[in-house]
Amino acid sequence: MITKLLNVIAVLIFVSIPVIAQYPADPQLLSEINKIKAIDNHAHPLRYVAEGDKPDDEYDALPLESIDPFPLPLRLSPANREFIDAWKHFYRYNYNDMLQAHTDELLTVKKTVLQQQGQNFPNWVLDQLNIQTMFANRVAMGSGLAAPRFRWVSFVDALLFPLDNEIAKRSNRDYAGFYPGEEKLLKRYLADLGLNRLPATLNEYVTKVVTPTLERQKAQGVMALKYEAAYLRLLDFDKPDRRTALATYARFSRGGVPPSKDYKALQDFLFYYIAKEAGRLGLAIHIHIIDGAGSYYRPSGSNPLLLESVFNDPDLRKTNFVLIHGGFPFTRQVISMFGKPNVYADFSAQTFFLYPRALSEVLRSWLEAYPDRILFGTDAFSFGSLIDWPEVAWLSNMTARQALAIALTGMMNDGEISREHALELARMALRDNAIKLYKL
Repeated sequence: MITKLLNVIAVLIFVSIPVIAQYPADPQLLSEINKIKAIDNHAHPLRYVAEGDKPDDEYDALPLESIDPFPLPLRLSPANREFIDAWKHFYRYNYNDMLQAHTDELLTVKKTVLQQQGQNFPNWVLDQLNIQTMFANRVAMGSGLAAPRFRWVSFVDALLFPLDNEIAKRSNRDYAGFYPGEEKLLKRYLADLGLNRLPATLNEYVTKVVTPTLERQKAQGVMALKYEAAYLRLLDFDKPDRRTALATYARFSRGGVPPSKDYKALQDFLFYYIAKEAGRLGLAIHIHIIDGAGSYYRPSGSNPLLLESVFNDPDLRKTNFVLIHGGFPFTRQVISMFGKPNVYADFSAQTFFLYPRALSEVLRSWLEAYPDRILFGTDAFSFGSLIDWPEVAWLSNMTARQALAIALTGMMNDGEISREHALELARMALRDNAIKLYKL
């Protein structure tokens, strides 16, 4: 009897699970989506470097070369044959393989194109992808990366960690590789202000270092402030404990190793301070939220739900927050964060972690809930001369447009939206939401 009952329950559970039809992308819809000039919310383009010049080393505050080697996801493997189509798209590659003799020939063609285009090369790349504007996450901009085609997103993590970071470095091998880069960048920010040491008090630090750095960057064209903090700590930024923050800074600004709990209180205080200043200056806050790179990365530390107290703070409602990479794999949790009036997300990096079909499922769940909060992004970056930032941008751009088309086709076929509305939603995700958010 019990066995029969369990079998009946199992059948009822099975038939009650909704089956979502999987539709191929409507060809006409995809064709129209491919014509939309996109705004790329997140990328790491390289500046133009002439032959013989120093290679670009300012494409990220935390270059992955500084940590232990780690496995790459399938689609970012240099052996991924999808990159053959990228080479054909940019460089008229004549082969359907990756034999060294053929890729050596490709490198010669690449060098010729770079020389022909010169400083226009980054613009040329965007033209090939039908991308109007790319938000460049860089320590500093450089040759060929000029507005309005490229908009600067600066890094501000260094401002969170002004004290000795030895305890954090000992706690995680990735932290040990990454923190020296932040310490170096903070010294650079101090030098930019004519300082060679930290101010003695926290009040002086925020008024003489933090605010002037943000104001200086805005004057230089910064559109948003980027945090890669999940590579350095958990994203559990709690409501600031001002008294502990003041005391910790005063005690350890001239040396010594602060206790982890007290140092966290200082970091939390500085995060909230910077967020409030960003709102005053009209700058968005970009926060890395994804299962990130590195074999010691802590994915649970970048769950978007850890930022609830930040997004619920009434004092920060004038600040717009963008969840870069859309929280993958916590994409459902991101939907609940969209319920805050100042929270957005892009789906960069998901564009090479996932194939179009899987990405379309994420996008459909977002489009059906908060279509005005979705931003397109490629997370284009370089793996070297063969798989460079244009190839990654091509892969992400192609995946994003196909995924959007698949998601919107399914919504049309299920009677949720009209074709006209589908194109409107595609334009919102690929460009209109970004134009509104950044007042482009």
